[in-house]
Amino acid sequence: MALIVGCANKQANTFIFTADLPPGFAYEAAVYYVPAPGETCTVETRYNKAPVFNREWRKAYNPDSEIVIRRTRMGCPLVISRIELEINSAYGKDWSDISQDSANVVIRDELEAQYKGTFSEAGESTFYGQCQWLFRTSGKPRILRKILDCKKTNPQGELGRGRPFAAYTLDQLPGKTVKMNIKLAPEEEPYFTGKWVKFKNGYKRCMGKSFEDQHAFCYGNFRDFSTFQMPDGRICSIYPGCIE
Repeated sequence: MALIVGCANKQANTFIFTADLPPGFAYEAAVYYVPAPGETCTVETRYNKAPVFNREWRKAYNPDSEIVIRRTRMGCPLVISRIELEINSAYGKDWSDISQDSANVVIRDELEAQYKGTFSEAGESTFYGQCQWLFRTSGKPRILRKILDCKKTNPQGELGRGRPFAAYTLDQLPGKTVKMNIKLAPEEEPYFTGKWVKFKNGYKRCMGKSFEDQHAFCYGNFRDFSTFQMPDGRICSIYPGCIE
């Protein structure tokens, strides 16, 4: 009986990080450790490398990552300090047809109440964000490229300033689950203003001085438009529908 009680009282040294993301999205997480509070030891980076979860997210992706809270390297007790997150998605099949933005979780020994995340009775804490696709053209063929732009939100989806973010204290985490909940904005928008014109059925790319004009601002010319090339090779005149 004493053995069973002892095991039950032993505090967990891990927590689960997970994410609720739009279809086709994945996160990559790098976990960083620092000497535990009160410790004077240091550890060279080569002996304290950050574990990375979902590094090969395009090949294999697991939304649930079990993260260690405390560990020892070279005799130095370490504690988790932060999780640097990349929110990734692919918009085409080529290896370069991807974009990402960042999010962060920080962990401290102490935090003021207004900055500290809270957990439900079930042991889960959720922080929120929204990502939006922004589009532009690149190069002489005017190939369409897409950029992911992510912002933090409150639970109701209202946009805040900065990237998705959460903060916790060390004693909050054992045995708990931290979830990142990201929604996708319903509409895509141009990455640069003054280069596209919006119509009822989509956006048209301003021609600029000529097709070779890499900047191609409209400058009030809302009659002359150019074609552009989709990542899959299609030649289009309007985005996102391609053909008017």
